[in-house]
Amino acid sequence: MQCLFNIQIYQNIMNSAKNKILVPVDFSEHSIAGLEQSFIFARLANAEIVLLHVIADSGALWGMFSGSEKDEMEKKLDEKLKSYAEVISKKEDIKVSTIIEKGKLIDTIIKVSEKIEAKMIVVGTTGSKNIMQKIIGSNALRLIRETTCPLVTVKDGAKRENCNNIVLPLDLTKETNQKVSTAIGIAEFFHSKIWAVSVATTKDEYIIRRLKTQLSKVKKFIQDSNVECDTMLVKSSNRKESMAEALMEFSHKVNADLMLIMTQQEAEIVEYFIGSLAKEIIHKADLPVMSVVPKRKLKSN
Repeated sequence: MQCLFNIQIYQNIMNSAKNKILVPVDFSEHSIAGLEQSFIFARLANAEIVLLHVIADSGALWGMFSGSEKDEMEKKLDEKLKSYAEVISKKEDIKVSTIIEKGKLIDTIIKVSEKIEAKMIVVGTTGSKNIMQKIIGSNALRLIRETTCPLVTVKDGAKRENCNNIVLPLDLTKETNQKVSTAIGIAEFFHSKIWAVSVATTKDEYIIRRLKTQLSKVKKFIQDSNVECDTMLVKSSNRKESMAEALMEFSHKVNADLMLIMTQQEAEIVEYFIGSLAKEIIHKADLPVMSVVPKRKLKSN
């Protein structure tokens, strides 16, 4: 299997001596799910957790305070965050550091993640019924699309205590090689097994043969990279909701701890939106979902 996406990129990223996982926190209940999941990731990868709190300095409320009042509030927030980190570090036996920054939320998260060379960002999301709107809102879209590292979203109740099994949905799109290379890097990071799965939405024997052939090649390629792998072809209708449900059902069968998706799955998708199947997966997932934007090739003149 030819790998168009250089596997060394992710191997180098994940094998760095200074592994850092960025966790934005706002002290709200819904952020706890992401924070707790980051503990597991940090222990598995011997990584440091970096807690980030962003002060929205452009907001009307912040503008009501004087300079000295702002300084005092920032000092108290810094003390609270450091105290929070100290409790976590002692309780969970992991290294935790803190950063407080002022600015726009998403811009600041992206800037900090690049500055500290974060291996991933982990965010908790609400488990309410309008989860689709809350996760796939404009802010989260920007975060998923613009970060240079994987983003893990964790709903309430979706936390996993291990990362033994990673589900990797595959189709016949050109990003498949990137998905496989990324999954290998993540599996090495967490010492996980990969379950490569394709969803068959047709009875066309030609398409099914192509999917089976691809899965076979993927399995060999992953195993040749010294990562455990198994494959499965599952059936579904071509509705995105049904495909997402089929993937969730498969994830339950193999006791998956993480699902890794590329967030632009339709060939001609506009860059400002993630694919509809990716949206459905994030919406329905009852396990952590890692979203990775495929790297674009430079166009030759």
